[in-house]
Amino acid sequence: MWKEPWGFSTRIFEEMDKEFAELSRLFSGIQESGSSAGGRLPYYYGYQVTVGPDGKPHVREFGNVRPSSRGLVGQVAQTPSVREPLVDAILDEKQNTLVITAEMPGITKEDIKIHLGEGVVTIQAEKGEKKYHKSIPVEHELDENSAKAAYTNGIVELKIKLKAPAKKKGRDVKVA
Repeated sequence: MWKEPWGFSTRIFEEMDKEFAELSRLFSGIQESGSSAGGRLPYYYGYQVTVGPDGKPHVREFGNVRPSSRGLVGQVAQTPSVREPLVDAILDEKQNTLVITAEMPGITKEDIKIHLGEGVVTIQAEKGEKKYHKSIPVEHELDENSAKAAYTNGIVELKIKLKAPAKKKGRDVKVA
């Protein structure tokens, strides 16, 4: 293996070439089998990698196909007409706020419906052929009255304040 004088190895590029060749092989199989879903729906699959406030990376799969040992062929999701938008949820502990962003292009703000339930936030939209739906589990109690949402350039941003933790009731007793 050849190395640059400063110790940089080109092996990483060889590995990337192998990965791209494998992806090309998988997606060419999808294109050939496109007629199984009528050939009119786009196939997409990917990963979202974010680093949380705790400094740990979080990896999430998205798309309407799933990989298998045979590649991506024939693994179309059950409801390919409803797209799961790419969503990111960030807890801002300084502001005591949960910020949820979701990509939902091709719709208007009137098409978006957001529901805050116990332990879950649901975002959905429908306009013609474009349909989106995502349920986001939430571990914190939310103040529903503080929720504000905005839609700009295909991105929905939802800001919700967290409920203040309940103060523990009780009384200290002095030992005599």
